[in-house]
Amino acid sequence: MRGTAKTVAALSVLAMITAACSSSSSSTTPTGGSSSSTTAASFKACMVTDTGGIDDKSFNQSSWQGMQAAKAAQPNIQITYLPSTTTADYASNISTFIAQKCGIIVTVGFLMAGATETAAKSNPTQKFAIVDCSYASFCLSGAKETNIDQLVFNTVQDSFLGGYLAAATSKTKVVATYGGQNFGTVTIYMDGFYDGVQYYNAQHHANVKVLGWNEKTQKGNFIGNFTDLGAGQALTNTFIGDQADVIFPVAGGVGLGTAKAVQTADNGGKNVSVEWVDTDGCISAAQYCKYFLTSVTKGITEAVKTAVLAAANGTFAGGTYVGTLANGGAALSPFHPPWTTKVPAALQAELNTLKSEIESGKIVPATKAPV
Repeated sequence: MRGTAKTVAALSVLAMITAACSSSSSSTTPTGGSSSSTTAASFKACMVTDTGGIDDKSFNQSSWQGMQAAKAAQPNIQITYLPSTTTADYASNISTFIAQKCGIIVTVGFLMAGATETAAKSNPTQKFAIVDCSYASFCLSGAKETNIDQLVFNTVQDSFLGGYLAAATSKTKVVATYGGQNFGTVTIYMDGFYDGVQYYNAQHHANVKVLGWNEKTQKGNFIGNFTDLGAGQALTNTFIGDQADVIFPVAGGVGLGTAKAVQTADNGGKNVSVEWVDTDGCISAAQYCKYFLTSVTKGITEAVKTAVLAAANGTFAGGTYVGTLANGGAALSPFHPPWTTKVPAALQAELNTLKSEIESGKIVPATKAPV
């Protein structure tokens, strides 16, 4: 991202997002109409977690909160989940829920694309929703199955704001990011963060350096999973040793290792902060709240809730929902103490202006990851 220049990659992403939004009617956008014969009183909503587990402080936990929110809205909806210990569990867990006649099966994460699509093809009357995966992103690759509700999020937008914020608050002029695994749903965050730093540099004639990722070359650091907290802590210690003072882990629960490393560094007199991912870290990992400069979030909870309610109420339509800054599906979390006073009002105003310019299309953050 250079000023307001729109790169070919960014234009391509916008085209795919536009096509996805215009060509399909997602059941995450509530529509009118009467309910079908399936009533909330007899409706069962089921969820299959990815390997990070139900309490990963990230996308699995957010998805389950969406299931719980749907039940809270319609208490007669019954919710349940099956954990996946390994990727080999995906297909069997989905099959178990099909046999249980679940009204909708929610699968969580990019890695479940194959198992979800295979099951959807074999069971055309079974309703599915998948988080972080769509046909537009090439995560789902076959003929478009109308019984899959695809819930994706254009997180290059809010991570751009996160990168700008990191650059603006860094005292060492070195920041860092890393991923759990090298997937488009991970690198889209890292792309936005990197480009937000570059935009800050261009606007303020600065030279803040990004460790762990380069949007141009698509090269960087990955742990290889979303569960190894020790590896996240070790990599973060390396970044801190290289003078990084704002670190953005895009790695689910692995990010708790980063938070632990930052806590240790703080106890050692170093001033280091974290930008959390997916959820508001001050809510999902409150023990580390004081170290969270912000959280770069996506509206998984609301998207899953709406998909489940649509299926329960007979308005399920399949298709693609894209969360953005404009519709609230991508956002920086509100600042929490001590950052409510540590982030200057002038910088907060800059972020609000940038948000408006991204929403209007004046700024288009670049990403190699289609949504």
